[in-house]
Amino acid sequence: MLTASTIDSVVFANLFSTEAMRALFTDATRVQRYLDVELALARVQANLGIIPQAACDEIQRHGNASDYDLEALGSGTVRAGSPIIPVVNALVKKCANGHGEWAHWGATTQDIMDTGMILQIRDAVALIEADLTAIRTGLATLARTHRDVPMAGRSNLQHAIPITFGYKIAVLLASFQRHDERLTQIKQRLLVGEFGGAVGTLASLGTKGLAVQEGLMAELGLAQPLIAWHTARDTLAETGQFLALLTATCAKLALDVRLLMQTEVAEASEPAQAGRGGSSTMPQKRNPVLGNFIHACAAQVRAQAGLLTEAMVQDHERATGPFQMEWSAIPEIFCLTAGALAHTRALADGLVIDPARMRANLDRSGGLLLAEAVMMGLGPSLGRKLAHDLVEDICREVIAGHGTFLDLLAAHPQIAAHMTRDQLSALLDPAGYTGLSGIMVDRVLAQEE
Repeated sequence: MLTASTIDSVVFANLFSTEAMRALFTDATRVQRYLDVELALARVQANLGIIPQAACDEIQRHGNASDYDLEALGSGTVRAGSPIIPVVNALVKKCANGHGEWAHWGATTQDIMDTGMILQIRDAVALIEADLTAIRTGLATLARTHRDVPMAGRSNLQHAIPITFGYKIAVLLASFQRHDERLTQIKQRLLVGEFGGAVGTLASLGTKGLAVQEGLMAELGLAQPLIAWHTARDTLAETGQFLALLTATCAKLALDVRLLMQTEVAEASEPAQAGRGGSSTMPQKRNPVLGNFIHACAAQVRAQAGLLTEAMVQDHERATGPFQMEWSAIPEIFCLTAGALAHTRALADGLVIDPARMRANLDRSGGLLLAEAVMMGLGPSLGRKLAHDLVEDICREVIAGHGTFLDLLAAHPQIAAHMTRDQLSALLDPAGYTGLSGIMVDRVLAQEE
């Protein structure tokens, strides 16, 4: 089979997605979910006396997608402009004694498509939840293990003041905890089926319409809609935005790791794997791989999220075009999300940390990243503004090569009048100025218990 997308490519597929997620959005799975809805509808309607039980029984015999010719369904979809019409036609033909005429009773194409899609999304969300749990576990382990390992905090890509590596990871862990909360909230709005007939009023089923709708959703394990959402696509757009947020956090982690992997920094690196990250011409290179594909997947997720927002702008009760945008956007956004999450799991589980290099980098500036600590230490005696100005002047001298930070501080008469060299030296210990990093790590880790 020819493939043009990286998601389905034999070469690229597992760099941009996962087999488990792709399996949920194949043609066979999609047709199976349509059939699942059709068969559940028949069961409910037979129980309510709307269609004959014999018809229902016959319809149930033809609910396996593997019995259907996907190429024929594809040709029929091109003709009809919808995948449901050829599926229903095929189902009707398979049923004996004309019983197939009772299939799809009172339904409309979009009812089956939307509800089948929500069944696919429900399975996709379960995969995402599993990935989220694994990522949280991996990050929690890193944060706990490196709770008190000092490193340079960075602002505008420059040394700021010290933090701990556990703190850095805990900031990201807290983001993933919030994403977990968001997903729990979104599921209540998202996992809702659709069954409303032509324009959502259930007119074709008379007084039994809501009973059919309720029974159908109970059969499928979905929530019953309060009203039709044929052209109200906010929950799908919300889900797209959530996936954009989630994968953007993955990309933030990936970016930080890639920056920490730079030769001049070398404080952390992706897990080593034979044959991965090499250069075709430079034998010494160990390039980031996981981070690159997290970035690539996450950027495409954001693009697809925008498309789902665009698809909200639909006309009247049944739309003329925006609905079709979702047919490609939804499989792609979930598959790309799966790719970003899979690489993030690998990164969280295997990240290699170099505490010695972190300490060496802390010392590279000769204590300048502790300038705030010195300023705050002198503030009660000299006043914050004067302390800031004096320390800033000395920092300029150090940068100009006119002495070490400690020597110049200790030699300054206004500073020496209030603080000894030993006291100043203590202020220049990075491990002593990580603030409440450890306590904050503990607060985040408490959410994992």
